[in-house]
Amino acid sequence: MNYENQSQRAIQGFNDFLNTPLETVLQQHLDKNPTAEIIKLFQDVAANVPAYQAFLSQHKINPDTIQTFADFQKLPPLTKDNYLKCYPLADFCRDGKIASCDTIAASSGSTGKPTFWLRFFTDELQIATRFEQIFYDSFFADTKSTLAVVCFALGTWVGGMFTTNCCRYLASKGYPVTVISPGTNKTEILRVVSELSPNFEQTVLLGYPPFLKDVIDTGIANGIEWQQYNIKFVMAGEVFSEEWRNLVGERVGYINPCDDFASLYGTADAGVLGNETPLSICIRQFLAKNPETARTLFGESRLPTLVQYDPMNRFFEVIPNSTNSNSVNKGISRGTLLFSGDNGIPLVRYNILDNGGIITYNAMLEFLAEHGFNPIEALSNRRGIRNLPFVFVFGRSNFTISYFGANIYPENIKVGLEQPLIRDWVTGKFVMQIQEDTDKNSFLSVIVELAPQIEASEDKKQTVADSILTQLKRLNSEFANYVPSEYQTPRVELLPMGESEYFPQGVKHRYTRK
Repeated sequence: MNYENQSQRAIQGFNDFLNTPLETVLQQHLDKNPTAEIIKLFQDVAANVPAYQAFLSQHKINPDTIQTFADFQKLPPLTKDNYLKCYPLADFCRDGKIASCDTIAASSGSTGKPTFWLRFFTDELQIATRFEQIFYDSFFADTKSTLAVVCFALGTWVGGMFTTNCCRYLASKGYPVTVISPGTNKTEILRVVSELSPNFEQTVLLGYPPFLKDVIDTGIANGIEWQQYNIKFVMAGEVFSEEWRNLVGERVGYINPCDDFASLYGTADAGVLGNETPLSICIRQFLAKNPETARTLFGESRLPTLVQYDPMNRFFEVIPNSTNSNSVNKGISRGTLLFSGDNGIPLVRYNILDNGGIITYNAMLEFLAEHGFNPIEALSNRRGIRNLPFVFVFGRSNFTISYFGANIYPENIKVGLEQPLIRDWVTGKFVMQIQEDTDKNSFLSVIVELAPQIEASEDKKQTVADSILTQLKRLNSEFANYVPSEYQTPRVELLPMGESEYFPQGVKHRYTRK
């Protein structure tokens, strides 16, 4: 290993990050051809990464024959099963050397054994640009002293340490950002905010959506007046509704949801792939109010995460699903997402098993214009308008349940729990499943976690069931049309917070059971 080269990589990468304006970085995809750049990445990985060399050999592919984007699209996608589980860890790195990286993180292991991911300092700098885009475009953090409170889990898991590092790099670039990392210690988070936030013009909480809501609600119960701290949110890891965004915003006294929130589409595999922008949030808020327009655009009766991405940093493709292969407009494609990107473990056409699609910037604006909406006119924040493509993400299909042939999504149920009055009774966590009664008739069961100091009652159960039913029928046309009316009302059970069978503490919550 040439450690002098390692040092030069770090120095050059940091200099580029510090001295290249954000505007220049985000314009590169307009000046260069992203498809040509991704072929260059393929050729580099094929020449220098032993595991990928073996993978190509196994599939009898000569990398010299991959010259055009059409050639590139014929390459077999990578998955955990056909690639990451098949070779020694070192072989995924350039030259087969783990020492070419300086950090190791672990995936959550939600689908099996945890996977280790290696990266180098310069890989984090690429991702720091996503944070810079949010802090600059949404939070105006170049002009406001900002406390960044990292509420992701610390340790080997990717979220906490990665986020902390990226926020510190913004400070190095000149942003008046100060970082503290209490992790998921709720008591410490509240102490940090109470004691430190008064020293700053704004405070950014970074974490998983359900946990951040729990922090806000616990703070209110403890007398914290959130509105005095000018709270902003950066989130990752879970799809949430616009009702949820508005609810949390109301509780901290926000002014504009398009500027006060940003969700990341990120993975342990490759860092942050895309991020919400004021433009994408403005569009998503419109679509939340117009579910049939959303269904026409996305092809499903649920609202996905909608972000913009830089194709020079993470390059997306779509494999059309056989049941949902038709685009509604040119420039809009739906199916299984693939991405390619450089990293400590570079990935080429990697299938993370996420369903969704990609939409060009112009195609998005044209589609919305056809449906009577101009998001650029609606936005007051001109910084948040970037000519970048969109990617939408539903997540993995195994988180849905089928009922009378209708797919029911957790996102549909969430909206029912986020309506006025009900949202004060519940935490937002639930488990939905299809069960059978004694006569073997199927019914939709929804087990709901109550907020602290809230007791169950028959009136509450009926109110929750009615709200869920109303939103299911409004948002999910399959449910409204496929499920007989006598089977539509869910059977709701209300359980106390932390109930061990359905809502165990300290583990990632699952919203469905088969």
